[in-house]
Amino acid sequence: MFDRLLIAVDGSDCAERATKYGLELAARYGASVELVAVFGGDPERGQAVLDAAAEQAADTGVDAETALLSGKPGSTIAARASEHDADLVVVGRRGRSGVRERLLGTVTERVLRRSDVPVLTVPGVGVERDTGTDYTDVLVTTDGSDLAAAAGPFAADVARTFDATLHVLNAVDVQAEAGVFDAGGVSTEYVERLEAQGREAVDDLLASVDTEGLDVREAVLRGVAADTVADYATDNDVGMLVMSSEGQSNLAGQQLGTVTGRVLRTVDRPVLIVTED
Repeated sequence: MFDRLLIAVDGSDCAERATKYGLELAARYGASVELVAVFGGDPERGQAVLDAAAEQAADTGVDAETALLSGKPGSTIAARASEHDADLVVVGRRGRSGVRERLLGTVTERVLRRSDVPVLTVPGVGVERDTGTDYTDVLVTTDGSDLAAAAGPFAADVARTFDATLHVLNAVDVQAEAGVFDAGGVSTEYVERLEAQGREAVDDLLASVDTEGLDVREAVLRGVAADTVADYATDNDVGMLVMSSEGQSNLAGQQLGTVTGRVLRTVDRPVLIVTED
């Protein structure tokens, strides 16, 4: 699944943590690695950052190439990944500790918008424990769309590689679905129909991936989608979340990308985003 990783470095603590996670993932998959730094105005510092990351790779037992690039970081990283056939980009995810709605950081957001390969985003602060070497629980979310289902094979492969439990979650946001028509409440039948659609979405995702030998847990839960995902990840000590970047959800026409964005801003765990080709 992952044969060639591109890991973006910039000398920050956040990027250093992302490098650690990316290298450990590469070691487990036996993947090759390219370490990339974008430093247009200070090449000496950029090279020093790359040298430090290469030393980190050697300590992990991973042979890594390095590339010092110039340009706008977000678009340059995404273009490099595409041009060099990377099948995963690893970037740090910055945030303000203690703030519920964390800021992603301009570079990370631009990479996510431009990359045509999956992106593993790693938080720099707030993680209770390191999970990079041992993902025991992997969570994939689905809303029933084809784009959301595209995340399934990645989640299943990571779960199999790390001998982890695979969790498949659909969040039923009754309030978002009902919208302005919820003033008088919604019927039991209406809620049951939404939950039935959620169970069907979970079943469809599982039917589309190879789950042989995997410990699979299924869940259809009511609540605000992003909060439900975040709470489930915490309650089940999930080490990695896998989500799609876009997709038509069951949330009153809201895009899953909106939910994914909120999860990225509120979950202090690695999130692998499967982007739309």
